[in-house]
Amino acid sequence: MQSSITSEKKKVRRPLVSDIRRDKYLYMLILPGVIFFIIFKYFPMWGIVIAFQEYSPYAGVWNSDWVGLEHFIRFFSNPDFILLFRNTMVISFLNLVFFFPLPIVLSLLLNEVNNKFFKSVIQSIVYLPHFLSWVIIVGISFLLLSQSSGIVNMMMSSIGLPKYDFLTNTDTFWGMLVLQNIWKETGWGTIIILAAITAVDPQLYEAAKIDGANRWLQAWHVTLPGIRSVVLVLLILRLGHIMDVGFEQVFLMSNGAVAQYADVFETYVYRNGIQSGQFSYSTAVGLFKSLVGLVLVIVANKLAKKIGEDGVY
Repeated sequence: MQSSITSEKKKVRRPLVSDIRRDKYLYMLILPGVIFFIIFKYFPMWGIVIAFQEYSPYAGVWNSDWVGLEHFIRFFSNPDFILLFRNTMVISFLNLVFFFPLPIVLSLLLNEVNNKFFKSVIQSIVYLPHFLSWVIIVGISFLLLSQSSGIVNMMMSSIGLPKYDFLTNTDTFWGMLVLQNIWKETGWGTIIILAAITAVDPQLYEAAKIDGANRWLQAWHVTLPGIRSVVLVLLILRLGHIMDVGFEQVFLMSNGAVAQYADVFETYVYRNGIQSGQFSYSTAVGLFKSLVGLVLVIVANKLAKKIGEDGVY
């Protein structure tokens, strides 16, 4: 009996070893990525234990006092929790509704362009903002929208219109964040969608043409169903980051006038963890964010499987 179990284990191990030997160069290619995730993603996860401690850098993780769920109770009972949750969810929802579909739409439009030179020029133009840092993006926004010397307000003033306070107006703050995100990342998001479109069977387009479908109907009945699984995977991954709205962008755009609309979980963690040195408390907040994202990914993945898609896993 024991010998049969041992032989079965050898049968399981042998294909893995032979696969590694056969595809050793492929495994060498993925090795840097695996090492990166182990060092910078998985290894630091043990640090979440300080969320349940009163962590002191002098005492270290092993000698700090355990406080259980004290930091979580403090966080959920904090009056700022509702404000932080509202701001974070509204900004994420606006990005999900207005930003997420745009790479899909742009990819469908680019797919209809037959002139390769014109298509490559447009792609290069819409990709370019992705490589600019948020410091530059926010600086451009200040140059354009500043009430005193902004180009937009100066143009409005020159034609007799009153100047508008874009940067310190609470009514436009969330919209401005979404517009910045759209301008910066829409082009970059088309890369995966365009790659998925190229995988659609060309024979389906030929069959649609024979049935009398125009370009719009081909896109609706052939292209979109062909990339549906990819879109669902991207949506599930996006839900996993629903609590992440972009610290750098929000931090740079925030000011005293819009503080009630700009304070999100990420700025709260920075303020309490980095500036105030409350490491355990800020870790508890970060762990809460991660758990919300994990739950949403699991639920969305199960729903995707129920409608016949593969999902993320």
